[in-house]
Amino acid sequence: MNLPNKLTVLRIIMVPFFVFFMLTETGGTANKWIALVLFCVASLTDLLDGKIARKYHLVTNFGKFMDPLADKLLVCSAMICMIDSGKLTAWFVIIIIAREFIISGFRLVASDNGIVIAASYWGKFKTVSQMAMVILLIADFGGVFDVICEALIWISLALTIISLVDYVAKNKQVLTQGGM
Repeated sequence: MNLPNKLTVLRIIMVPFFVFFMLTETGGTANKWIALVLFCVASLTDLLDGKIARKYHLVTNFGKFMDPLADKLLVCSAMICMIDSGKLTAWFVIIIIAREFIISGFRLVASDNGIVIAASYWGKFKTVSQMAMVILLIADFGGVFDVICEALIWISLALTIISLVDYVAKNKQVLTQGGM
């Protein structure tokens, strides 16, 4: 297993620890900061694994499939944790997760037909906006950051929808090959 794939697996392993610190109240505010550090480190592994894979020609089918899945696990877990605290509404998180299920299903159908669908730029922009949103929501700096968070919530929602339409439009042949 090459370094980019190890970073992807590390990101997946970090998710339960992140969720633990997000949802456990016994540690007080320290848990929030630990969760924030874990989320930031996990997010950085997303940046690093892609850069390393492309620079050193270490792109694999495992990475193309698991990297976006690791991102979905990390970001969706964070957003689910934020529903209870009131930082995000359930309808928003449901739309985000629905898009992720649709794209994952799309990738599975493509995979059955020997096609690997890599992340698009719209999908990458969506992930970056969601990660930035989550970081600021966890940090909860208040003041002007509340306005920035609100803007990032709406930007993330828009990019979620745009990237879904982009994936389907660019890969509609998968639907016809998949017997749909």
